[in-house]
Amino acid sequence: MQANQRVVELFRASLETKQRSVAVLPDRIAAAAGVMVNSLLAGGKILACGNGGSAGDSQHFSSEMLNRFERERPALPAIALSTDTSTLTSIANDYSYEEIFSKQVRALGHAGDVLLAITTSGNSRNVLEAVKVAQQRQLRVVALTGRDGGALHGLLQAGDVEICVPSSITARIQEVHLLVIHCLCDLIDNQLFGGE
Repeated sequence: MQANQRVVELFRASLETKQRSVAVLPDRIAAAAGVMVNSLLAGGKILACGNGGSAGDSQHFSSEMLNRFERERPALPAIALSTDTSTLTSIANDYSYEEIFSKQVRALGHAGDVLLAITTSGNSRNVLEAVKVAQQRQLRVVALTGRDGGALHGLLQAGDVEICVPSSITARIQEVHLLVIHCLCDLIDNQLFGGE
């Protein structure tokens, strides 16, 4: 297959995944935005975590909240738990890699905050541990997953929201996760600051 034809096929695969997603995800995305808005209105914050590309997504989300998305507005409180290398490496070294997010949630999370847990498989052990601690500390969880939601699907409780991309291909799931993050940012801005 020629390189340009392969690119066309990748675009088509991405579009097909987005079309499957738009048929099943809008209600979940709206519910997740509502959870985040309610937390922010009550003085809460959003903690975000994930590994690899999902770590990048958690940082992308927090930067859109702290700085701005598409309009000028006050900064909104969000923390990506994947950014402090000294904290990450000390926890991984002194305890275990599985605790790199959960120990931060235990220290930084308060009742009424939200944990944005991002894992394409739903099986990332450090994300699962963070979700468990978040629930113990009475944080609501918004989970961005793919495939069948993995083990994370079974951990979610009433009031938590799962946005599960209908795909088994990591790259396609991540592409939809980025779109979901932009939808969340847009909905949060519109609900907090009004439509433009």
